[in-house]
Amino acid sequence: MADLGNDPGALAGIWAAKAVGATAGAGVSLIYLLPKSRREAASRFLTGLSCGMIFGGPTGIWLVERLGIGGELSGAEVMLTGSAAASLCAWWVLGALARIAVRYGGRGGGA
Repeated sequence: MADLGNDPGALAGIWAAKAVGATAGAGVSLIYLLPKSRREAASRFLTGLSCGMIFGGPTGIWLVERLGIGGELSGAEVMLTGSAAASLCAWWVLGALARIAVRYGGRGGGA
């Protein structure tokens, strides 16, 4: 696997791959489950984009190690894949956490 370090020549490509992956993952999540309003669509897209940009590297490295394909992918491919996966999963994870919070959260009205 290519180094995801501080090589100035590869840095622009890594950031571009991260942005493209995060955008693709956020777009697929919108298509997979259509939003009810424009506000929800914007919120979901920005959440996916943020999570893809932030967690793309660690997610890509985890996926590559889990699948055992580290020697076959470049750093940009790892970043693209990780960003898309993190972005796509972000809304689903947040939705699951919201449902758990509603189910097990306090229903009482006071202290």
